[in-house]
Amino acid sequence: MTGQIIFDPLLPWWLVALLGALALGGALLALWRGLTGWALRLLAGVVLVAALAQPSWQVEDRAPLADIVLLLEDQSASQKLAERAGVTKDAADAIEAQLLARANTEVRRIPVGDGEGDAGTQLMTALSAAMAEEPRGRIAGVLLLSDGRLHDLERAPDLPAPMHLLLTGQETDWDRRLIVRNAPAFAILGEEVELTLRIEDDGASPGATSTELQISVDGEAPQNFNVPIGEDLSLPITLPHGGLNVIEFIVPEAEGELTDRNNRALVQINGVRDRLRVLLVSGEPHAGGRTWRNLLKSDSSVDLVHFTILRPPEKQDGVPVNELSLIAFPTRELFLEKIDDFDLIIFDRYKRRGILPSIYLDNVRSYVQDGGAVLVAAGPDFASADSIYRSPLSEVLPAEPTARVVEEGFRPAVTELGEKHPVTAGLLGADTWGRWMRQIELSPDRGDIVMSGIEDRPLLVLDRVGEGRVALLASDHAWLWSRGFEGGGPQLELLRRLAHWMMKEPELEEEALWAEASGQTMRIIRRSLTDTVGTVTITRPDGETEEVPLEEISPGRFETLYEGPDIGLYRLEEGEQSAVIGLGPAAPREFEQTIASAEALEPMISAMRGGTARLEDGLPSIRTVRAGRPAAGRGWIGITPRDAYETLDVRQSPLLPGWLVLLVASALIVGAWLREGRN
Repeated sequence: MTGQIIFDPLLPWWLVALLGALALGGALLALWRGLTGWALRLLAGVVLVAALAQPSWQVEDRAPLADIVLLLEDQSASQKLAERAGVTKDAADAIEAQLLARANTEVRRIPVGDGEGDAGTQLMTALSAAMAEEPRGRIAGVLLLSDGRLHDLERAPDLPAPMHLLLTGQETDWDRRLIVRNAPAFAILGEEVELTLRIEDDGASPGATSTELQISVDGEAPQNFNVPIGEDLSLPITLPHGGLNVIEFIVPEAEGELTDRNNRALVQINGVRDRLRVLLVSGEPHAGGRTWRNLLKSDSSVDLVHFTILRPPEKQDGVPVNELSLIAFPTRELFLEKIDDFDLIIFDRYKRRGILPSIYLDNVRSYVQDGGAVLVAAGPDFASADSIYRSPLSEVLPAEPTARVVEEGFRPAVTELGEKHPVTAGLLGADTWGRWMRQIELSPDRGDIVMSGIEDRPLLVLDRVGEGRVALLASDHAWLWSRGFEGGGPQLELLRRLAHWMMKEPELEEEALWAEASGQTMRIIRRSLTDTVGTVTITRPDGETEEVPLEEISPGRFETLYEGPDIGLYRLEEGEQSAVIGLGPAAPREFEQTIASAEALEPMISAMRGGTARLEDGLPSIRTVRAGRPAAGRGWIGITPRDAYETLDVRQSPLLPGWLVLLVASALIVGAWLREGRN
């Protein structure tokens, strides 16, 4: 129980002070004029001014509150290295018991694990949350049992009491780590990209100057190199294929190092084409010719070479073919010398006219078999005696014309196989597509019929020939969709997919297996033209395998979700299809630096005169220190008692009740008047 005098003035303090000054002035004036009652007048003024201040005697009934010590126990991944986890737990148990043995002390023991995703150790976040739940006036100290490697120092709160770090780990610890300084997310196929790596030894390292580095691309057998330690390594890499390329770097574990979890890194780079070179050969001007040109020119990544044969087929004026253009077109250069430079050749309503001799077309056939791509957009010319089919290209074309041209309206449709093929799968609104007015009748020999027309006759046939690809579109009326005839249709999307399938874009492969990662979860996707697929065999980073079934979610597309237990490279296999994917960051944040250190926390600890002690040197004793005094020394750490209390009851008694003020003031005033009256 404690008591104190409090004031509750009836008037503002400035007005009370003014009245007090007036009372003092009147007393001094009386003294100057020689009035003998000036002292009584002054006392009367003091009593009245004091009454205006309204003093009271306040008595509080208080209950003392215990001091709170926050004990944060770091249980993050880096704390599981060596014997840190056991040492930390034992030390936390011992310190908690030591604190609870002190009078008027409570302990809040707070375990701190890894942050969500790859956020690392969130010590300050946990400390801020703990302080928000406790009155600041009761917090007597903060103890951190950690390796000092935290990743949220910017969230450090303002501390009301000393903080101490009890450091895990040993001074003899050392670790070798692999650092990827820069790695682009995309790279152009055929061009070198430069990755910068660095291998560093931290802690009490043995002083090695070089080590082995293993590099593996897409899970293939690694290549071994001997590289220096402590230097930046510039590594030029040319991506082997389009799509996702997974590059794994591994530094073999050295004897005595703390962990090998930071000895490997995964870099995932998407390979993209720089410029797609397309050769468009138009047999004669027609309404659909501009459709192809506009489609290809609208893509900034396409280099288009286009020539059109303007001479009408019925015109016979005896002019030599080589004199039909103002500038001689380099047909020999294009079709013999530089044909392999093109990614795609399109024949749009082209027929044999002697401009491209058989040797050129035979070279196109070889170009396809060696990995090139040819798209034939057939018009009536394809069914004629001068058809491009009546050339060496017949060996690679998947269907033969019957010489019949059907001139009637029809609505293009996607076949059952086409619903599974990536070129035509998912094309929406088939019931509302506009009609085409012409179809060339085909007799298919091979390939995949993905679209049909009149009486379910083949309309779009796709085929693989050797290393290359061929597409045959049995109509020259696709342009009607682009004009919006009868509502139009997905002409742009269809032709874009068709062109990219022929240029072997990975996302349009009809038989494919790949995965999309999100944190530690991967979505495994299998595309196939078959009705069923087998289970996917997953090889985890530790070498263990697991069978995962797939579920068909749409025609030709099978998926499943898989939660990867570890960070690292996963290999997927299903039948003849295989893929690799990396889960987690290139280097987990928890293992970027593993040597215990107080460097990051030192400014925060020093601000409140706390200290750092290594647990390998033994547990420090705990002392009581006053606020502002040094809170750590050799073999001891201190906490600051806060003397917090809870007020149970408050009683107030006025020191100058009204009747007493009136009595005393009246007596003093009357006394002054009587004394002065005698004079």
